[in-house]
Order: sequence, then structure tokens, then C-alpha cells
Amino acid sequence: MKISKKQKEIQKAYQKNKDYSLMDAINVLKKAPKANFDESVDLCMSLNIDSKKVTQPIRGTVALIHGTGKKVSVCCICKGEDETKATEAGADHVGADNLIAKIAGGWVDFDVCVATPEMMREMAKLGKVLGPKGLMPNPKSGTVTMDVAKAVREIKAGKIEYKMDKLAAIHVAIGKLSFEANKIFENVSDFIGAVISANAPVSKPNAIKSIFLSKTMGPGIKLDINEFKKS
Repeated sequence: MKISKKQKEIQKAYQKNKDYSLMDAINVLKKAPKANFDESVDLCMSLNIDSKKVTQPIRGTVALIHGTGKKVSVCCICKGEDETKATEAGADHVGADNLIAKIAGGWVDFDVCVATPEMMREMAKLGKVLGPKGLMPNPKSGTVTMDVAKAVREIKAGKIEYKMDKLAAIHVAIGKLSFEANKIFENVSDFIGAVISANAPVSKPNAIKSIFLSKTMGPGIKLDINEFKKS
């Protein structure tokens, strides 16, 4: 297969088998040929953990200090005064029975769904619609809460959810390529530190198999995991 000029430039920008420091990896991504849009910077953590033997799922939320750079659409299922609070906090879609009926009909034009505990019984019927898309509200991710205003503000500010998949990997968007290098650095460092501190199995020696940093249209740069063990 013929390799394009851009692909050749990307291949020259880094060494495939080298473990890079986080800042060096960020610099490689920034110097690599760019797409004609603001690319996402993505992180993949591969873990030495048997997903079938973990007693508690490796999952949680992290409020990225500099956000993801992505505009997040939030749907909030609630009633009464909570509707006003959610709207004032910046929720894009707010309602109760009307929204539940709309979602039941197949509408899922949002990125995150927040709900109050009282609405979860009614929302049980939405499992087949929201479940496969990872949009079902969950207390562990903070999307089932009495304080919908706080949840909406945090999500809008850059709070993200992560979850280990069946292949024992965690994939998240950690920012935008247009971010200053130090902001990407802080987002990545804070995220990895939060995952390690919040999940005991990940804090064990050799629990992290590899960490890769990449951009939408670019290479996956392997990070030196020792940098994060020290921190």
C-alpha cells in the first residue's frame, strides 16, 4: 500500500518503539502534520488486570483542570424546582415525562444524561436506548444526584467519566491539540493520578501495562510509565 506524504512525515516525527516522557510526547503530537480541524488528544491506558476477576469495576470520574475543549450537551431528567436549577446551571435539555417519552422514541441528541433519584424508576424503561450508548445515569458516575445543578456545572466544566473495557483498557479524550502544552500535560497527569488513587488494583506494581497518547489524525506515542509511578 502506498504511504501518503503526510503519513511519511508523521512516521519521521517519532520513534515507534521509544518510551517518551509526557512532555516530549505532547511536543511530538504538536509538531506532527496537522489536520484541518482542532484534533482531540486521546489517552489509552492498558492494564495488567483480568477484567473478569476484578471485584469492583475500574471506573470513576475526573474533573479535568482545563476541561476537554469539547462542548458537552447535557440532558437533565428532573421535576419541579430542579428543572429551574438545571436550566440555570447550563443544561441543554431539561424535563421529566416529556423527555423520557422523547428518549423512548429514540432521541439521544446529547452527550451526558443526569437525573434525580426520584426519576430513575421511570427511566428504567430507557435502558435499551441509553444503555448501549453508555448514557444511562449512574450514581457511581455522579449522574444520579439530588444536586442536579452541581452535576451539570461540573460536566460542563470538564468532568469526564472513565471505565475499563473488556480488554482491560481505559480510553478518554483528554483535551484538544490547540491547548497549550502545559495544559495538556496537567490534564494527563491529573487524570492518571486520579485513576491510580481511586482504584486500588491500578495502584499495585506493574498494574499499568502501557499508556499511549495520540491525536485524532496522528500517531500513538508510548509514554514512559515510570514517570507516573514516581508521582
